[in-house]
Amino acid sequence: MVIGFKDAIKLIGVTVITFCAVFVCTFFLNFRLDAQSIKDSITGEDAMVLYNAQMSTATFTCAISGGFLGLIAVVMLVFYIKLYIADNSVKIGLLKAMGYSDTSIALQFSVFGVSVFIGTALGFCGGFAMMPTVYNSMTIAGLPEIAINFHFQLLILLVAVPTLVFSGLACLFAFLYLRRPVNEMLRGVTVKEKTIKKRSRDRARGFLTEMCFKTICSKKLLAFFVAFACFCFSAMIQMAVSMYELSTVTMGVIIFVLGIVVSVTSVLIAVTTVINANKKNVAMMKAFGYSLKDCALSVLGGYHIFAAVGFALGTVYQFGLLKLMVDVVYIDVLSIPDYGFNVPVFFITLAAFVVFYEAVMFFYVYAISKISVKEVMTEN
Repeated sequence: MVIGFKDAIKLIGVTVITFCAVFVCTFFLNFRLDAQSIKDSITGEDAMVLYNAQMSTATFTCAISGGFLGLIAVVMLVFYIKLYIADNSVKIGLLKAMGYSDTSIALQFSVFGVSVFIGTALGFCGGFAMMPTVYNSMTIAGLPEIAINFHFQLLILLVAVPTLVFSGLACLFAFLYLRRPVNEMLRGVTVKEKTIKKRSRDRARGFLTEMCFKTICSKKLLAFFVAFACFCFSAMIQMAVSMYELSTVTMGVIIFVLGIVVSVTSVLIAVTTVINANKKNVAMMKAFGYSLKDCALSVLGGYHIFAAVGFALGTVYQFGLLKLMVDVVYIDVLSIPDYGFNVPVFFITLAAFVVFYEAVMFFYVYAISKISVKEVMTEN
């Protein structure tokens, strides 16, 4: 067995992302199904407009949050599969040399679906536990109370289907990455080295700049995860404050907590992988007399620009999304105020983001300071 359940449990990032996606979709979709039972009792035109807006909000939120987080989970799954094959290329190469087919090895990657099952199952249970609070905040005044019902089809849709789909995707992606010559895998080469363009060689970059550049290029998905973490922090923190004015405190708190969980998880996984992948380089740099500052900048310095881009995109995204909801979904609801860009909240979030990101970087600089040649040699 190439892959065990312990390897699947390590996909904590996929578990967290799928938990957040299913958590939100559970109570919104359940509310949408239960709210249909009171539609016939609505008589006033204003009440019907508000009812339709609530139903549209539930659908819109599930499509945006569930779809976006689901896409991120797929990207994260692909990253983990590539990383696992890279770390175990010799072991997998031996199996291929012994006659095991790519298909038989790839099928073992279906165990990665365990992490998805854990995330979706916990998300479904958490979403169901939150329903009384969510229903109370979304119930329309003057209309009958909406009873909470269990819908078995949601359990299948939000837990069973994602588990099967992600297990299948894991097998498929693994099969594609395993289609490499056995001799390359036995030598520990899982991705063909790309030739550096001549114009890159002609540039007079210093060693530290070159080190920083190659660190980012070697695992481009890590830069994406750093940007994504900062995107979530920016978008969901600002959106949480806006929800206090446009919706309810409950929804604001939920979005705030989910934003913190997703952003912290993503950035910790990304930066931890960067540090682990560059332990040898850092140890050798320290042995040759480079300072801790030089080592930290060469490994982590290049990610600052991705963090800034992620924060900027998150700001634009949350403003555009809420503006769309107010101008389209709630256009006929008179009680909903106009939405404009909140400048004070932006600068407060920016300050919090700088503190958050620099605190994470400071923690990993400390981790770099503990890396030694003896530790690296012992691990290998």
